[in-house]
Amino acid sequence: MMKSDSLAWCCKQKKGIKLEDPNEMLCEVYKKKAQSALNMLTAALEKEEIDWITSTAYYARYFAVYAILQKCGIKSEIHDCTITLVNVLAEEQILEKELHTELERAKGMRIETQYYAPTDLDVQQLKDDAAGAREFVLRVEQSIEKITDKHVHAIRTKLSEHI
Repeated sequence: MMKSDSLAWCCKQKKGIKLEDPNEMLCEVYKKKAQSALNMLTAALEKEEIDWITSTAYYARYFAVYAILQKCGIKSEIHDCTITLVNVLAEEQILEKELHTELERAKGMRIETQYYAPTDLDVQQLKDDAAGAREFVLRVEQSIEKITDKHVHAIRTKLSEHI
């Protein structure tokens, strides 16, 4: 599915992309959820719990993105649609483009460890990914602080064309 096709598809799904009122309070809630996932990531790293390293690293990133979506008044209950929205946010210069690839990769790693029994995982690679999760969350939080009403309006206008 092409990017514009996936955006259109996501906007047509019952639990896909929807516009709501921007919500600072929910933005803060999801920022705290991202921090909580990072805290659990630390514990998983200490015990080298592979499944939990990948899950918490992914969810820390996911919750950070969901925080910025709440600030913009965007709801998405389908993970792939939320990930698609990172591209849209990048087009509006709200987030960096490479965050989309990183979030997509983290989701793939989570799925691999959660649903399968991989035997060739590199623990050092997982630890590096965990460090990347912290940086990802920080970058999204910095973007949340810089976002303007003009950004919010632009992203909502772009999405309303598909909804």
